Amino acid sequence: MIRLALVDDQAIVRQGLRMRLLLEADMTVVGEASNGAEALTLVQQLRPDVVLMDIEMPEMDGISATLALQGLAPQSAIIMLS
Repeated sequence: MIRLALVDDQAIVRQGLRMRLLLEADMTVVGEASNGAEALTLVQQLRPDVVLMDIEMPEMDGISATLALQGLAPQSAIIMLS
């Protein structure tokens, strides 16, 4: 089972991604965050296999969060969304 975290400042985008990913038998969404700062905590706690990360977000953008997560959560692959 592939464990995913969704990171996007728009709730409707997270909801759409979650609905689509629920159709995949081998994937599960384990958590969501609305900005990069929340993503740092979420990923460290939940240790997902994959993080779907938006680039433009308030507080901390996806690029900054990705750079921080490379050292904090090397087990998680990060896919950038725009």
